[in-house]
Amino acid sequence: MDTERVGAAWSGGDAGAVRDVTSEAELRELVGEPAPYTRDKTRTALHALDRAWLARSPFCLIATSGADGSCDVSPKGDPPGFALVLDDRTLAIPDRPGNKRLDGLRNVLANPRVGLVFLIPGRGDMLRVNGRARIVREAPFFDRMTVRGNRPRLALVVEAEEIFHHCAKAALRSDLWAPETWDPDALPSRARMSKALERPDDALEFLEEHYGPGYADHLYEG
Repeated sequence: MDTERVGAAWSGGDAGAVRDVTSEAELRELVGEPAPYTRDKTRTALHALDRAWLARSPFCLIATSGADGSCDVSPKGDPPGFALVLDDRTLAIPDRPGNKRLDGLRNVLANPRVGLVFLIPGRGDMLRVNGRARIVREAPFFDRMTVRGNRPRLALVVEAEEIFHHCAKAALRSDLWAPETWDPDALPSRARMSKALERPDDALEFLEEHYGPGYADHLYEG
């Protein structure tokens, strides 16, 4: 790819060519080496502190990649402890009713490698788990995943290969948990965004009712 030519298209006419990093050696020259405690912090088994974190986490992001290299990051949320610890290396995450796109699950069928980030509201640090996943359609532990009468039809079972905690710098830089920085009304409502981007033929009044206060009453239906 012609880096200078492509860069000029989005550089706004700024003087100077866009320069890509094309090797790990160049990357290391620019960034440097990690401290030994950072480089060596990955584990392959869940520590008691990891289990405690998972027991309190209500939200995670699941990164997957398809056979063609296309990527997806899917959010998953449920009551704290929804990621069920099956043993020291294995987690199970229930699949709840959603939009039925199945982006991440279809990726797992082609490429089982996954990356998970578990968050706890108010905490800047995060738990990361990388490993291999498979899709399970029935198992005895499904009964333990029932929420509001919803017993999942599927679960993602992840065999951990790397486990480590991530520091809070990203959350601190972004003021992620600082309420005084929040401005949820700065953008159009979900209903208005859906009307503009996804469902132009639906009446705004219908979408506002659909995404209104009653939306939370139907999270486990479908």
